[in-house]
Amino acid sequence: MLDSSPNAVVAFDRDQSVLVWNAAAERLFGWSAEEMLGRRAPIVPEELTAEHHAVLERVRTGEQVSLRTKRVRGDGELLDVRVDISALLTGSAVAGYVCVYHLVRMDDAAKNRMARRARLVRRLTDVVGDINAELDLPAVLERITASLTELTGADAGGFVLIDGERVRLVSTYQLPRTLQDSTADLHSSLVGKLLRTGKTVMLESQELDGLVWAELKGLHTIALGLAAVGGRPYGALYALFAKRKPGHLELELLELLAGHAGIAVGNAVAYQDAVRQRAYERAVFDASADGIAVLDDEGRVLRWNPAAVELTAVPAETVIGQKPPFPLPAPGEKLTFQLDTGRWLDVVSAQIEETGELVVDFRDVTAAKELEEAKDLFLATTSHELRTPITIVRGFASTLDTRWDKLSDAERRSAVHTIAERSRSLGQLMDHLLLGARAGAEEQAVRDEPFDLAERVHAATLGLPVLSDEHRVEVSIGAGLPPVRGDALATDIVLGQLLENAFKYSPKGGLIRVAAWPENGGVTVVVDDEGVGIAPSDRERVFERFVQVDSGDRRRFGGVGLGLYIVRSLARAQGGEVSAHPRPDGGTRMKLVLRSASFIGSDTPMR
Repeated sequence: MLDSSPNAVVAFDRDQSVLVWNAAAERLFGWSAEEMLGRRAPIVPEELTAEHHAVLERVRTGEQVSLRTKRVRGDGELLDVRVDISALLTGSAVAGYVCVYHLVRMDDAAKNRMARRARLVRRLTDVVGDINAELDLPAVLERITASLTELTGADAGGFVLIDGERVRLVSTYQLPRTLQDSTADLHSSLVGKLLRTGKTVMLESQELDGLVWAELKGLHTIALGLAAVGGRPYGALYALFAKRKPGHLELELLELLAGHAGIAVGNAVAYQDAVRQRAYERAVFDASADGIAVLDDEGRVLRWNPAAVELTAVPAETVIGQKPPFPLPAPGEKLTFQLDTGRWLDVVSAQIEETGELVVDFRDVTAAKELEEAKDLFLATTSHELRTPITIVRGFASTLDTRWDKLSDAERRSAVHTIAERSRSLGQLMDHLLLGARAGAEEQAVRDEPFDLAERVHAATLGLPVLSDEHRVEVSIGAGLPPVRGDALATDIVLGQLLENAFKYSPKGGLIRVAAWPENGGVTVVVDDEGVGIAPSDRERVFERFVQVDSGDRRRFGGVGLGLYIVRSLARAQGGEVSAHPRPDGGTRMKLVLRSASFIGSDTPMR
């Protein structure tokens, strides 16, 4: 132990004859043990003899003394040393003294090392704070590799990302940019070795051939430390040395920086994930067709998405900080509410337990409400439309059954005629219901073949003038009207319904005018009446199922609201279209457009 001590150890008895003179004492003072054992060591300068005796006296009385002083080498050189002196005891008696010497400059070197270490640790703290203040991941990696060279004295650095079974160089400092994004197999890389050993990896110059890092001129040493995120290896920090040799302090700083790098990268990744998640949430929030509002714990609006503005006609800047313009249901329940604008909303809400905030979702159910009302009206109307002819048929049939012999031949014929007419009405009603159901299921099957539209128009209007004394029928079709493509039977139904509506909605009579002409590669048919007309806002709604929009008493014209719905379905199934327009002098113009059989672009497939 004495021979291995780095400090000079000298023991002497009370007469100051040397008892121990170890190898470090030989190196420090220049005399061998053989020369010194059993004699006084001439190492105390004459001018310090009094000091030396005073110190020994203090030690003899039980003190331990440490002092900086001078001692003489064998070659006469005066050494600046620090000596620690204690008593050599035999039992409780002082048998001599033990002196441990080391050069003062070694203390200074140690102090300098400690001071440098303290400075580097303080700088590491500053660097870590600087890195953690940055939340952009590429910028974080750039700062880490730049700080690496400052702290460890490395000549270059890099950060390698673990990407599955590969490693990828994502950040470099003092290295050619061409190395950026270089990849290698994880298991055969230095990172793989680091993962297997769990210790800082160092490679000396003879092991560097063939590595991408050899781009650094004069490279002789590589050291790397592992950076972990969330307890899992994320990457590694490389320190490359070309001019100086790294020591324990540099490696320790590398490991510390790598550990802090993992924390900084984790923060940046978490921040980016949070930003990305917020962006996703914002995109969903802004793009949602439903109105979405977030309310604070007092029910005031914090967020109000674009759909909410559209549905309520209340701008975000108006409602933020205020109560929403509709009542709120209890969380988990649904409330249907009508706004002052007439729009119906279904409103649901959910509580955010962590914040006490309320998320409210609301959607427009006006169409569903109107459809529900229309269906209710349809059922009531259908019941009425069915009950009336059935009642009449039942009454006349019962009369014929019970009073056949008492009725004249004319009365019997009149009763049978009435039964036949009402049965025809029932058949038409059932046809409308069946066609309406098929159209709703998009099951309209029509033919696609040429036919003479002029012939179908004349057939549909034949005999109409005698049906009403108050109406006049006029047909205007120019010579040479081209044939059209489609289904002749479906077109008969369309024309018949348009003409029936023209008569029905002209209760005071007037002119019913039917005209047809070629137009824009197709053929246009119009049916004009001088009736009650259709309001501009209802010119599309009349083609919906179960809708009747006539003014005044909705039921005064009868019907179940399926006629025009069927007309449009049959027209579109043939590749055509039907629409409603105002007539300049009052009334309505219904316009039917079909494909011309002679037009090159007429091969639109049937639906």
